[in-house]
Amino acid sequence: MTTGTASPETTVPATPHRPRPAWLPDALVVTGYLALAVLLTSGQWSNPRRLFHQAGDQVLFEWMLAHAANAVVQGENPLYSTALNAPDGVNLMANTSVLGLGVPLAPVTLLVGSQAAFCVAVVCCLAGTATAWYALLRRRLVTARSAAAVGGLICGFAPGMIAQAGAHLHMAAQFLVPAILALVFRPGPGSGAVWRPGVGLGLLLAWQVFIGEEVLVFLALAAGVFALGYALADRVAARRLAPALLGRLAVAAVVAAVPLAYPLWFQFHGPQHYSGMAFAAHGFQLDAASFTASARQTVLGDDWLPGLLSPNPTEENSFFGPGLLVLAVVIVIWLWRRPLVRALAGCGLLFALLSLGTELRVDGTATGVPGPYRLVAGLPLLDLAVPARFALVCVPVLGVLVALSLDRVRAARRPSVAPGLPVRLLWSGAVAAALLPLVPTPIRAVPVAPVPGFVADGGWRPQVPPGRTIVAVPPVTGAGFSPVMLWSARTGLAFRAPGGYFIGPSGPDDPTARWGAPDRPTAVLLRRVAETGAVPVLTDADRSQAVEDLRHWRAALVVLGRLPHGDPVRRTVDDLLGPGRPVDGGWVWDVRDRVG
Repeated sequence: MTTGTASPETTVPATPHRPRPAWLPDALVVTGYLALAVLLTSGQWSNPRRLFHQAGDQVLFEWMLAHAANAVVQGENPLYSTALNAPDGVNLMANTSVLGLGVPLAPVTLLVGSQAAFCVAVVCCLAGTATAWYALLRRRLVTARSAAAVGGLICGFAPGMIAQAGAHLHMAAQFLVPAILALVFRPGPGSGAVWRPGVGLGLLLAWQVFIGEEVLVFLALAAGVFALGYALADRVAARRLAPALLGRLAVAAVVAAVPLAYPLWFQFHGPQHYSGMAFAAHGFQLDAASFTASARQTVLGDDWLPGLLSPNPTEENSFFGPGLLVLAVVIVIWLWRRPLVRALAGCGLLFALLSLGTELRVDGTATGVPGPYRLVAGLPLLDLAVPARFALVCVPVLGVLVALSLDRVRAARRPSVAPGLPVRLLWSGAVAAALLPLVPTPIRAVPVAPVPGFVADGGWRPQVPPGRTIVAVPPVTGAGFSPVMLWSARTGLAFRAPGGYFIGPSGPDDPTARWGAPDRPTAVLLRRVAETGAVPVLTDADRSQAVEDLRHWRAALVVLGRLPHGDPVRRTVDDLLGPGRPVDGGWVWDVRDRVG
């Protein structure tokens, strides 16, 4: 009789278990962030004739990315360009040139064009910000990878980040913020915690300036408020860590000053510099009710309510929903003993109040109650800030608080709060319920008229001598969508053009900021026809003025692409300059002999 026991000779050796690579879980988290960011930008990846809903802003940043790539390849001045607003040019350091994104993305821009580069930049901004916060949380603040992953998800994909990403790359690019904070608030005193971290911090600050100075201003303010709150909550730790922190900041200031000295001088004193702002920044404030509402680009969002509670679709920076705010209050009460939580709560509350502007509004109605921002609105830098964007500081505050709570629950030893109901499951369900209404939907895209084939294929080249320009119709020189700026970006800044969407001085002797260059009479005339479709009765004075304006712009060709009122515009230009000729994608008028 045999037994069920195998002899040593017949025993099959067990297959050794290969341990899972330590980096794999982190890689999966980052891959998830990237996949979500790609999904949210899907409205453009497969359709080159669409732009994100705030089309004019996307055109601006496409042009800036194309300029950065051009500067890398051709060695042009990255801080200034005459490819736009000819003949005067644009001070790009005084605009949102995002060189800190455009230079690293130059190979992408050169290989696949400005539109794809913009979409890649949006993906990098969203997924990069989430990944950076995940790394900071994982290394410094929590032990549970899942807690860090959820915190990073909130920091990178909150409604305010999605709203900014479709239009304002400089505001959505916050992937350096966690790294800067990690160096500023590096634990441990001593000289070893000063020099190397200070040098790294200085380099990161310089990079952030070339991405977006506005984010750096908000970061400095938030870090200062947080540090003050933490010092009040834990004075012993503050006294111990303050010398090293101040030393790092001093080293960082010296290091950052070296690469930033000339660019900042150029920004405030170089050609086409300006003073003030081209719009009333104080008017961009949030409604108090927006903090519990749903943003447009979420699963529960619509167009009606957010339109009442925010200045425009790109500034829906609060819209956290009631669930997440209630959760935050519970977390603060629950973890109040931790100085970190008290400092975070104070910082988030202050910046939420500042985002309400100079007068409190509730459900679209002005209350007459002064807002806290009124107390600081006249201070340098803050007088140029958009109040609605202060709410973006609340995004990482909420992300860190949620991550801390999830980590605390996971580490808790108590098995349940009620028979059969685990604490971890209960709290995870509450977090999921608060976050589900904030799940983002793909960034909305709108159709855009394609670049005329005559421009895209280079048919204009034999007719445009060096130093001469292509004038798009209408030659928009103020705020708004600029067709010629799109044409320029999509062709790699192949030609010079007047007009554009940028901020510049009001005139040669007036540095007051305004959108675009001062209007020329012909630009105003053609823009009015393009907007209304009404063909005006022209005089010889109008025709003489058109020639004078074309001489100012140093025009060689006038080009009309596809417009809603294209036929009335064409007939108006015919009356001003004589008959044009049809080309691929539009009409062209050769004005070389008229301009001289």
